[in-house]
Amino acid sequence: MTHPAHVSRRSLKSTRRAGASRTTVLIALAANALIAVAKLIGGLASGSTALLAEAAHSLADTTNQSFLLGSISLAAREPTERHPFGHGNQRFLWTFVAAVAMFVAGAVFAVGYGVMELVKGPSEEGGFAAAWITLAIALVAEGASWVRALRQTQGEAREHGKPIRRYITESRDPSVKMVLFEDTAALAGIAIAALGIALHQITGQPFWDPVASILIGVLLIAVAARMATDTGRLLVGAAALPEEREAIEGELREHPAVDDVIELLTLVLGPSALLVAARIDVSDAITGDDLEQAMSEIDDAIREAVPDVTEVFLDPTPGRDR
Repeated sequence: MTHPAHVSRRSLKSTRRAGASRTTVLIALAANALIAVAKLIGGLASGSTALLAEAAHSLADTTNQSFLLGSISLAAREPTERHPFGHGNQRFLWTFVAAVAMFVAGAVFAVGYGVMELVKGPSEEGGFAAAWITLAIALVAEGASWVRALRQTQGEAREHGKPIRRYITESRDPSVKMVLFEDTAALAGIAIAALGIALHQITGQPFWDPVASILIGVLLIAVAARMATDTGRLLVGAAALPEEREAIEGELREHPAVDDVIELLTLVLGPSALLVAARIDVSDAITGDDLEQAMSEIDDAIREAVPDVTEVFLDPTPGRDR
């Protein structure tokens, strides 16, 4: 049961959220593209293995954010006969692909290159000034992107009335969450690279640099695994949050026409899209036009209680036929 007013309200809300997510991803994309070039130049100039690993990190982030940006446009397409519930799952699919790309960048390049440098013995030569300038540029650019993602996440958390940690865990919007995770990992990677370069400079032992590269790779693998697990759960078909299910069932049971809720099923269709299917035991006294009116009222009540609900299917079963 879908009403034009619901579609209009839903489209406006989805468009607003998608616009905010697109801006956040664009800022992160521009920042990481700049940083990847700076780190590559700095790594080649200084001979720093950690900086080259960070260049691969930023290149992976840039690629990932290109995936996320494309997924927002793909998900915004109108439903079709072949995709009657829309394309919201495109957001989850491409976030999962981005997580795989990050895993490969971490496992293959950062860890692999660091191990190779340790085995063959890293070069003693290094231009520390170039390395420190590069890290300073990266810190400013990554910090700006991280602040933008954090502010959007804090605003959405306040809108939902949840602490930010809980909101990040439960949010179905993969784009802002992944940008925040990537930028947090990038800042941590900068700190690790700085520590490796500093220890190399202070002790004169060049092995600290590839050790830092390996640690950066392990960090990338951990973030990628977290994002893949989180997004994979949504991609294969997750239910609504427990409080959302509770609110939906409460609206069903509170209506005077409903004697019992026999079965309630929910399915995530996209970051701001939920499907609700319920089989309900209706009162024997409800028939004909009264039944149609009751179903319409229940539909409205569910959508009001849980704004992300986009599709409602109700199967009314008279009590005598239970």
